[in-house]
Amino acid sequence: MLKHFTLDGKRIPFAEGQTIMDAAMAAGEYIPHLCHNPEFAPHGSCRVCTVKLNGRRVAACTAPALDGAEVENDTDELRDERRTLLQLLFIEGNHICPACDKSGNCQLQALAYYCGMTAPEFTHRYPLRPLDASHPDFVIDFNRCILCELCVRASRDADGKSVFAIHGRGIQAHLAIDSPSGKLGDSKLHKEDRAASVCPVGAILPKHTGYAVPIGERLYDRKPISVAGDVSDHRKDSS
Repeated sequence: MLKHFTLDGKRIPFAEGQTIMDAAMAAGEYIPHLCHNPEFAPHGSCRVCTVKLNGRRVAACTAPALDGAEVENDTDELRDERRTLLQLLFIEGNHICPACDKSGNCQLQALAYYCGMTAPEFTHRYPLRPLDASHPDFVIDFNRCILCELCVRASRDADGKSVFAIHGRGIQAHLAIDSPSGKLGDSKLHKEDRAASVCPVGAILPKHTGYAVPIGERLYDRKPISVAGDVSDHRKDSS
């Protein structure tokens, strides 16, 4: 028997074991998120999906749905907090949207538009991170990684390879590659691997197919992220 909670006053049914995010997505209600992908176990790292559950802040992707609970998602307070999180993600890395082939298909970019973040308010860090083009099929730009760990989870859980990992803590945290040289070209990543196409930003990009879909005709150029969903749901649009 289905139970229910309210999401911004709307009655949302859920089955035992579903999270707030699971139930909301099943009901067609959008909760902003970056690190969540329904293919993999929830991670709760980006905190963009933070909602209020009976007045208490929780990550919607990890918090179990509770019968009769009141969940707040679309409030001025939460929108302000999400904009701040997005601001920090943009200035912590080097996200130059007009020069990125992921523009129009990037969840970070689309979410920034959705949340009303159109320009950074903090000072850019401009970190000096490498670009690895050693792989025959992919290039990885560590400047654009947001540490969502989707490639880590995809490689481990879907591909059974553990090509990627997060090393370090705090400001020193970074994406690492499991190969003899630490380079992507020496890793076991294959072009058919799920880890190769799961990145929500422009950190892992395919070679030889740049701008195959013109900017202006891409997924989030056509629809806002709240309607279009995740790029992972539209893999043909992710190149």
